[in-house]
Amino acid sequence: MRICLLTYRGNPYSGGQGIYIYYLAREFQRMGHEVEVIASPPLPEVSQGVVLHCLRSLSVYHPESSLRTSLPRVRNPVDLYELCATRQGMFVEPLTFGFRAYAKLRELCKRRRFDIIHDNQGLGYGLLLMKRLNIPVVATIHHPLPIDRQADLEQANGLRERWRIRKFYSFIAMQAFVSRRLERVITVSQSAAKKTELFFGVPAEKLRVIYNGIDTEIYSRNEEAGQNRDGLIMVGNTDDRKKGVLFLLKALQLLREDGIKLTIVDDAERHSLYADDVGPLPSYGLKLVERLNLDGTVRFTGRLTAEELAQHYSAAQIAIVPSLYEGFGLPAAEAMACGTPVIASTGGALPEVVGDAGMLVPPGRADALAAAIRQLLNDKQAQLRMSEAGRKRVEENFSWEQAARRTLEVYREVLTTT
Repeated sequence: MRICLLTYRGNPYSGGQGIYIYYLAREFQRMGHEVEVIASPPLPEVSQGVVLHCLRSLSVYHPESSLRTSLPRVRNPVDLYELCATRQGMFVEPLTFGFRAYAKLRELCKRRRFDIIHDNQGLGYGLLLMKRLNIPVVATIHHPLPIDRQADLEQANGLRERWRIRKFYSFIAMQAFVSRRLERVITVSQSAAKKTELFFGVPAEKLRVIYNGIDTEIYSRNEEAGQNRDGLIMVGNTDDRKKGVLFLLKALQLLREDGIKLTIVDDAERHSLYADDVGPLPSYGLKLVERLNLDGTVRFTGRLTAEELAQHYSAAQIAIVPSLYEGFGLPAAEAMACGTPVIASTGGALPEVVGDAGMLVPPGRADALAAAIRQLLNDKQAQLRMSEAGRKRVEENFSWEQAARRTLEVYREVLTTT
């Protein structure tokens, strides 16, 4: 089969979408399929044998971009719209990527024809144009983004920030419109499927649930790093309000006398998502640490390689996933693969991922999270049981090979019905 994967912001550091595209493409290629990826910055990593087509982007949300450097590169109305809209605080990359990807596909189809087009959460209007090429189009929705918008609005400070958030997420209506018109929509959990049906109106008969995988060769118990497990670890973009860092840090406040240390795998500073903020700014997580007087209790690692991240999981006593919602929850599964006990919220798909291999608490409850941390830190037997159960659960349920095979089944289903 000749497969075309589409992904905007496909770099692994951009979140689960980048990890998803790397492993799905790798497994397809290993199975003997021809795989080509069309992507825009920040570009994804691809394995040997996978063809990568790089599209342009004039979004000023990239740290290296500015009006001065981008304006001379404007070549068409899509470029001009992206440059102007992002300067106004709108996030239009899914829209502009879709149109550019359609143009690229028209060019590629003059030389070869794809059997399937698979979009990775972009859901731009360009996907509907691609259907004119008489090639089936499917998409993966990791979770519908109205959930992110709601979390941001609930934790916003003042009317100005709320207005910026609503303007930033103005592309959501497009994603709902497009997703309802695709042949099939893949989601990565039962929870994500229900939310996609609820927020985007995608009929249940079009939805297919395929769990993500975990690379258990990288994410495995590191005996050397795990000899003296200590402290807590949280992995996630703390600027993403639904990740729940606010409630974890408030829980640490309640545990101040216990002397517990927390490692956050994230940048302490980053380029702002909003066009009128220039240069590196403190992350939301760092600002919270300062506001809650937790200096000396929390450290930020910055970006890590997958191998370094596995070592940090193995060195931690407990991994905390305090998210208000997760479409899947890769950090929980990665920690479990490393034999690290997990305390997670019941937000979204986390109960599906963790099962009985960790402790679950209500989302947004700092008191419940603090109580669970204290309980598990004082129960070595429970830690040992969760360590063994977590690794076993990952090996039995979360394989990238299995995810790829089930995705191919969806492709074949679409090809036989269109």
